[in-house]
Amino acid sequence: MDGYDAVLAYFDLMHADSMEIFTRLGPQDLQRKCPTPGGSELRTWKWLRAMPEHEIHHRGQIYAMLGILDVDVPPLYGLTEREVFANSEQTD
Repeated sequence: MDGYDAVLAYFDLMHADSMEIFTRLGPQDLQRKCPTPGGSELRTWKWLRAMPEHEIHHRGQIYAMLGILDVDVPPLYGLTEREVFANSEQTD
């Protein structure tokens, strides 16, 4: 797949496939152990929890690298550090 539109189409397809699988999982399914790519076994709910944690880790890496390059990045939680400081210094 090449190009921005193709990447987004692939993302949308994989998201839809994932959501179809996730919505079929019941409480018993989440308690079953599943193999990881490294050959370990984890309960399914722990493996699913690890996925967003891993994504967050990589997002942090990207933000750190962009910071080193002095590239502005969108704030993670609404306000930038500068905006928080500016707002805290305002008086009524």
